[in-house]
Amino acid sequence: MRIPRTAHTTRPWRIHEIAADFRVEDVWALPTPGGPDDLALLVHQFTSGSATNTSSPVARALFALRGKVGELLGWDEPDARPGTRARTLRDRLPADLLEGPRGPAFATLPFTSLYLTHDEWAAELSNRTVQAVLHIGWIPDGADRYHGQMAVLVKPNGLLGTAYMAAIKPFRYLAVYPAMLRGIGRQWQNAAAARRE
Repeated sequence: MRIPRTAHTTRPWRIHEIAADFRVEDVWALPTPGGPDDLALLVHQFTSGSATNTSSPVARALFALRGKVGELLGWDEPDARPGTRARTLRDRLPADLLEGPRGPAFATLPFTSLYLTHDEWAAELSNRTVQAVLHIGWIPDGADRYHGQMAVLVKPNGLLGTAYMAAIKPFRYLAVYPAMLRGIGRQWQNAAAARRE
């Protein structure tokens, strides 16, 4: 479920001190009920690729189209990755986060984990259109129950990035995010059932 940006901006996340010059683009409550120590399970789900796999043919087609256009126009070339064209946000991490766990590597997506704490994880992506942060927070619901909250923070690269973000906005809201959230919830429930067996 899409929630107000303030659900992210009013929380004392560490990402605020690292990506203050990024715009909060989207914030979503994730259908991932769990206990106080379950963020690592959700992070594993994201980095393994199962959280973002979707059975929606429309979302799959949009991802394939974006991949093809990016390939043709050189948007995703190696010199556009974090640490090359754009400085990686790891260069901004305070010592405690830099020395702490980074989080697992992604199996399928072009994101790079930045840091992992008990209740927060961030990963970055950089290409010729945008530098972006995927932020997952672990939110208390009360009575030792928690759920994930996903925020996407962006810094468009010039006019191309601004135009690109405007062009994909309706597709994100109508096709990509709804399918992704259903997939996240389904994978979370399946994994929770497997853990109970």
